[in-house]
Amino acid sequence: MAKDHTASLAIRLAQRADLEALIEIFAADDVGGHGDTNNPDALPAYQAAFDRIAANPFDTLYVAELDGVVVGTFQMTLGTSLASRGASYLTIGAVQTRADKRGLGIGAEMMRYAIERGREAGAMSIKLTSNNDRGDAHRFYKRLGFKQSHAGFKMKLRD
Repeated sequence: MAKDHTASLAIRLAQRADLEALIEIFAADDVGGHGDTNNPDALPAYQAAFDRIAANPFDTLYVAELDGVVVGTFQMTLGTSLASRGASYLTIGAVQTRADKRGLGIGAEMMRYAIERGREAGAMSIKLTSNNDRGDAHRFYKRLGFKQSHAGFKMKLRD
């Protein structure tokens, strides 16, 4: 029988003390092109971003812990649109699982958790974007029931 790798998985709100682990996860991502780095000079920018997220009642940043070690993260933003008669929607972003822990079901558990939080919040739908180069992630999201229904566009405003 296969071992249940997620038996000791816990998903909780991120704390400022988690920043080092989160920065390591993002800095190890060579596909995103977000310029994440574990250079100590960047720490104030990460701290300021964490504080802005924590202060926004519509933003939540989560971590997934396996045996007490941060192994994944995702962020959720609850929005409301005038379209669709004022429906709320959940945006999920910054979804990452530590590279050495992929394939253990951690990402699926994080997404199930996010979907349930969206339902509890009364969201009509969930939106997420994924880099075009992330074929494995796209197959993962499709397995979870997400559909590729829109084209996304991006414009950089600064480097």
